[in-house]
Amino acid sequence: MGIKEIMNNVADFFNEHVAPLHKITAVEERENGGWMLTVEVIEEKEYMKKYAKDEMIGVYDVVLDKEKEVTSFKRRDVRYRSAIDQQV
Repeated sequence: MGIKEIMNNVADFFNEHVAPLHKITAVEERENGGWMLTVEVIEEKEYMKKYAKDEMIGVYDVVLDKEKEVTSFKRRDVRYRSAIDQQV
């Protein structure tokens, strides 16, 4: 239940405070017992749709503590949804 609970906590946090979650692309346990996730959200969906533009995807790093609560997040990239992710 651990990773599922973590993913649900992050989804709830982003849906309430940032933007609806598109997908979670990485979940990693940290040495201190916390967690690090990489998530993608659709940025300003209605604005982009209104002007017939491709949706923008924001890529965020999210840190959770031992209690599986979000303690920080940082947007590290924004790209068009149709752009191929070049990260390896």
